[in-house]
Amino acid sequence: MQILERRQRIQASIDDAFGFYGDAHNLERITPPWLGFEVTTPRPIEMGVGTLIEYRLRLHGVPVRWRTRIEAWEPPHRFVDAQIKGPYSLWEHTHTFEEDGPGATMIRDRVRYSIPFGPLGELADRLLVRRDLKQIFDYRRDAVARELLLQD
Repeated sequence: MQILERRQRIQASIDDAFGFYGDAHNLERITPPWLGFEVTTPRPIEMGVGTLIEYRLRLHGVPVRWRTRIEAWEPPHRFVDAQIKGPYSLWEHTHTFEEDGPGATMIRDRVRYSIPFGPLGELADRLLVRRDLKQIFDYRRDAVARELLLQD
């Protein structure tokens, strides 16, 4: 199992930050365009424990369908989504939000993931997956800052 952790301070209230992340369709706005990412669950998505969300994307040109379930929903402080169908043998993404001064929020992402196929999956993680995830989360960091700034 691997762990990816990121944190980002945003000049937005905790309610605005959580609200932005809590709209699953905003994932399309903060995911790199080269992934061709699309939320296929129709609007509106009522978020809460047990909510299922389906996506379509392309990983290195390979079409992938992905389904997640919301495992924890604690507005405006935390939510957890877990893959129940997709490319990983384990994917659990914890999002936490903390007030960080006047009108600012610290957003933390913690992803626990495993690649299938044993030693071949571990090799794929070292050569490809870890790098891809870092690029995706770097893009997301910049996109979130831009999108939340535009909401003012």
